[in-house]
Amino acid sequence: MIVLGRIVAPFGVRGWLKIRPFGDDPEAWRSMPQWWLCSDDKAAFELWQPHALESVKLHGDGVVAKLVGVDDRNGSEALDGLFIGAPREALPRTGNEEYYWADLIGLEVMNLQEQRLGKVKSLIETGANEVLVLEDGDRQRLVPFVAHVIKAVDVPNGTIRADWGSDW
Repeated sequence: MIVLGRIVAPFGVRGWLKIRPFGDDPEAWRSMPQWWLCSDDKAAFELWQPHALESVKLHGDGVVAKLVGVDDRNGSEALDGLFIGAPREALPRTGNEEYYWADLIGLEVMNLQEQRLGKVKSLIETGANEVLVLEDGDRQRLVPFVAHVIKAVDVPNGTIRADWGSDW
């Protein structure tokens, strides 16, 4: 299951949900006929419950969504805090040099001098750009996921090349 985001609050009184997306193109999710919801983002696939998607909209600097059958505030409050996910085959295809966060987790990051910087543990969205959180033993590094730093991403081979010093 690819985790796409999290429901952070009800939105209004007609069952709409405020969503915190884990990525930068939640509008692409409109093409999905359903989302899967679960309270545990690491749960087995069988524990995720499908819900038909009625609508997704950008609202201010956030995202709101409406699920079929969730028609009032009580219904949306019952879903507060749940994670939103989808199996890989249900997701819209990524464009060239676009990646789902889940594709980056676990990749080995090497700098241009062939020094290991660590494995991608997670990503942080800062507003300006995403940041890779790398773990190398007990050391943690934060590396911006931007074109002038990230030189190559090779998901099939499990590597990322970065123009980043090992002592930074």
